Amino acid sequence: MSSEEEKSTVTTMEVDDTLKTENVNPSASGESTSKYPDMALAQSINQLSMMAGSESGLLEGSGIDAEALAKKVKSQVGEEYENPSLYQHLQSTLGWTDDFDLTKMKEKHVETVKSLEQKVEDAKENAGDMEVLDARFEIARFAAKSLSKDEALGAFEKVLALPKLSSGKKMDALMETARVASFYGDLKKSLELIGEAQKLADDGGDWDRRNRLKVYSALNNLLTRDVKTAASLLIGCIATFSCTELCSYEDFIVYTILSNIFYLPRTEIKDKIIDGPEILSIAADIPVVHKLVQSLYDCDYKSYLHAMVEVHPILMSDRFLQPHAGYLMRELHVLGYKQFLDSYKSVTMESMAASFGISVQYLDLQLSRFIAAGRLSAKIDKFGGVVETNRPDLKNAQYKEMIQKGDLLLNRIQKLGRVVDL
Repeated sequence: MSSEEEKSTVTTMEVDDTLKTENVNPSASGESTSKYPDMALAQSINQLSMMAGSESGLLEGSGIDAEALAKKVKSQVGEEYENPSLYQHLQSTLGWTDDFDLTKMKEKHVETVKSLEQKVEDAKENAGDMEVLDARFEIARFAAKSLSKDEALGAFEKVLALPKLSSGKKMDALMETARVASFYGDLKKSLELIGEAQKLADDGGDWDRRNRLKVYSALNNLLTRDVKTAASLLIGCIATFSCTELCSYEDFIVYTILSNIFYLPRTEIKDKIIDGPEILSIAADIPVVHKLVQSLYDCDYKSYLHAMVEVHPILMSDRFLQPHAGYLMRELHVLGYKQFLDSYKSVTMESMAASFGISVQYLDLQLSRFIAAGRLSAKIDKFGGVVETNRPDLKNAQYKEMIQKGDLLLNRIQKLGRVVDL
């Protein structure tokens, strides 16, 4: 075998392994990006915060051992990260004891930063731009691991301020900085940084970086509750996912399924989700989520509602999904009821309640709420105990929408006219 063939084989093996490995050094156009900050740690911290708060009961059924998780996180922050700033923050929020000499840690980090800054100066005097860039990245990555959020963001700003920085390296720096912001829950900063990286990607940029950027954008869209945009980005990255520094492949597939279940047509749910080879390869690792989409496709509504109950702890324990758990559960209810009602012109409340495995009273409460909100096109005949569906005429709906938008436009023009007259 030639050296080129060997190289190709190794690369293929590395890509396959990437899909199975969490938080290893993933590819960044052939170069490795930093493991830190480890987003799996951010996930664990979020779970501990939930358990320590008033919503702790909502994680029942998640299978998380709070004591073991707290011990693991404390060890990571104090021994692996040696991050006194993060440790002190968790002390105040989780009630940790002072098990580490944080003052000694800080003094050690001051010396480390001095040493790394000296490497930058030496590179400026005795080497070239690439060596200076590498030295700056080394400081920024150390700061992301062991210093405070502000110090880490400041260190990456110095990387981005370097002259003659290529667009690819700038995208890497922006994505790593966005990870720091995301780790600390600074969504506004993360959105700003990913927006800058997107502008660079639109002007060019290699295939791998653009694919990784899609995952960053998708998860930010999840956090801002733009589920439709997130779904489109996530489903397009299934076969090319290599962004293991941001989330595990298993979590990525969970996000993909839970977002696309609302928007994909039935045939595409079958082809891309249920029978998708990448999803089937890990279906055994996410049985609850897979059961949810399978039962909906099979019109097994009783199993679908049971799966929803089992999915709820997963939503509550995930830092990207937890802020919108109530919204997602509501939308899953609407999705199930809508699919059921689309099959009938009218159906008895008793028959529908039996199909979902719930009481008639509970079904009446939910349907009346969703119908009143305009989420379901139906009406309830309380006397006859029947639900009648109203399939709205598409042309009339489009006409009504056009009239509403036209009125809105006219109002804006009138306001603008008054301003101009002044």
